This record gives sequence, C-alpha cells and structure tokens, in this order.
Amino acid sequence: MEVKVNALMLRAVDYGENDKILTLLSAEKGKISAGIKGVKKAAAKLKFAAQPFCFAEYVLSVRGDRFTVINASECESFYDLRADVNKFYAASAVTEAANFLSYEGDDCREILYAAVGALSEICSGNETQALIKFLLFALSRSGYGINAEQCAACGADLFNGSAALRFDMGSGSFICAECGDGAGASRVTYNVIRKLGGKSFKEEYITPDGEKRALRLIREFVSYKLNVSFKSLSEYIRLI
Repeated sequence: MEVKVNALMLRAVDYGENDKILTLLSAEKGKISAGIKGVKKAAAKLKFAAQPFCFAEYVLSVRGDRFTVINASECESFYDLRADVNKFYAASAVTEAANFLSYEGDDCREILYAAVGALSEICSGNETQALIKFLLFALSRSGYGINAEQCAACGADLFNGSAALRFDMGSGSFICAECGDGAGASRVTYNVIRKLGGKSFKEEYITPDGEKRALRLIREFVSYKLNVSFKSLSEYIRLI
C-alpha cells in the first residue's frame, strides 16, 4: 500500500552504507519514522528529501507499521537557512523542539504548521523572536505551557509589581520571590515571554539580552521537564 503525507523532515539518521531513517512530522499520520534508500549517494534523486528543513509531499510504501519513502515532491526547502549560521541553528532548534514535543499516534498538525511558519519567519525576519514564539506555542500544545501571569502560588500581581521574580521549573510558572526558591528570573525575561506568547507586555523590558535570557530559561525548562539535552538551542544561544 502507498500513502502520501505532507511532512517536515525533523531528523535523519544514517542506516547502512547509503540509507537513512527519517523522522517526519506529518499532517496526515502525525510523527512517523520512515526509511529512505540510497540517499547518501551523490546522485541520489531523493537526496533533497533527507535534508534539514525539507517540507515535502512524501510518498510512502507501507508494510505493517513500517514506512519507506519511495518518492517525494518538495514544497519548500528553506534553503536560505543554510547560508546563515545563526538562522541555521535557530531553525535547527525549531525542528529539534518539534521532535521533542510531538508523539507518535498524536494529531501533530498544529505543531507542524507552527514549525513551518517559524522556519519561514526565521528565513526573512527576526529569528530569535520567531524561535521563542514557536517554542512557547509548541510547549503549550504539548501540555508544558509556561505561565507568565500572576504569581502562581499567591496570586500577586507580577505584571505591575516591583518585587523580584522566580521561575518554578516544576510548574512552569513565574512566582514572586516570597513564594518559593525557584530559579531567579528577571522582569526582562518575564515580559519577553509575555510578548511572544501573545500577551500584554511593557516595551521598555524588550531587549536582545532579554530575548537571550528567555531562551536560556526555555532551554532549562525543556531539559528539566523532558530530560533531554537541547543541543541546537544551546549552540544558538552561544552564537547570539
């Protein structure tokens, strides 16, 4: 049997001498693994289908629960991402996070469409803000949303308050300094996360340093909740 899926290539692992195993995030089948043969050869016609950030219509042969890519038609390669090292690692953080935060058997369309949109925005716009926006959205859709409202413990107003803030990794919430011993967090970080999460914010706190701090907090939160090493995001933070 053959099926067609519109999918973003998240990860490729070498298999044998010339083959790879792809992790695809698809609109139709969710996240799946699929073999693809011969793509390590220089003249392979499907070489593009195993490249980072490839968004394509993949034709898959299905045998039981095993998928093999037999053809593909590229929709978008996001080629410009490979010409800028900062954009490359920001885009890599998008696909790595999409892999962490999607699960086989689940409907992953919202994360897929958000990831494709983020890659497009990274190509042409502010890659840091596009990355943070995607990470906050994907975390929320996966059940790990970050709460940047009032203090999650006592309900104190954090938006207008003047007290120091903390961030509780267990609950993914900002809290006032009096309510816990979470990691220290600045108002800059708090407002950047509010802005890129689609909430009201104070413009004077939106700075490049605040965006970098927000990425550090998100990296630590993802690592804490999922027990993973967020390598591409760490490299992007080092670069900016």
